[in-house]
Amino acid sequence: MDTEARHGTGGEIQVASKGTSKVPAAENTLRILKLLASRRGPMAASQIASTLGLPRSSVYHLLGVMEANGFVLHLHEEQRYGLGIGAFELSSAYSRQEPLSRLGRPLLASLVDALGESAHLAVLHGRDVLYIVEERAKNRPSLVTDVGVRLPSHLTASGRAILAALPKSQVRALYPNAAAFTARHEVAGAIMKYSALSSHLDQVRQRGYATEHGEVTPGFGSIAAAVTDHLGWPTAAVAVTFLEDKLPAGQWPSLAARVQKVADELSVRLHGRPAR
Repeated sequence: MDTEARHGTGGEIQVASKGTSKVPAAENTLRILKLLASRRGPMAASQIASTLGLPRSSVYHLLGVMEANGFVLHLHEEQRYGLGIGAFELSSAYSRQEPLSRLGRPLLASLVDALGESAHLAVLHGRDVLYIVEERAKNRPSLVTDVGVRLPSHLTASGRAILAALPKSQVRALYPNAAAFTARHEVAGAIMKYSALSSHLDQVRQRGYATEHGEVTPGFGSIAAAVTDHLGWPTAAVAVTFLEDKLPAGQWPSLAARVQKVADELSVRLHGRPAR
């Protein structure tokens, strides 16, 4: 089956077939589930049909089957459909199987072999980043970014890469006031208010990768790039950490390109799209 995704005028996801599917019911079922997953709230069956270009009768039939199996929920008072407990169970199973860690670990190991520097994979958890994979380079010092460690996202390259890929309104919601900002060390140019964070994230978006200079551990720098899903939403970030005095500033862009390549590859493996 050969398909491509495109955005409708309302921002919703539409999936258009490039060829004729041999299993149209299965394909259309998945299209409905993807559409519901992309929306902030339930949808009317007629809206689903018009968005996906499907006959209403077919949509009602498929929704009935999915409702019977728990994958969609019919809200009778609103006459709308949303995701059901079956979809939630799939999401929980996805988390239990740790696909990010399993897919990311070999990519990070190859990156470490190529660069000789330590690398890690982190996800956003509230205002923190949670480190889920660490690949330590040989003869390199241990880092605080061990598996299971949480750090404030605005202090880390990984967190900044993820925050820069989020809508600005979402970042603002995460950092509503000065109390949301903390620091581990006194460093020049520390990000301690939203205006500074917003300006910094604009720079990250412009160059395509994030950096950190000693805010987590004095003397250490990091470069990170976002991993995105099929909707362009940041799923995680790949980062490399190194002693700053061992890596001249002129070499950072070439290192960033290697990090971005790994992040893009992980995005593809997750059936997403590259960050750029």
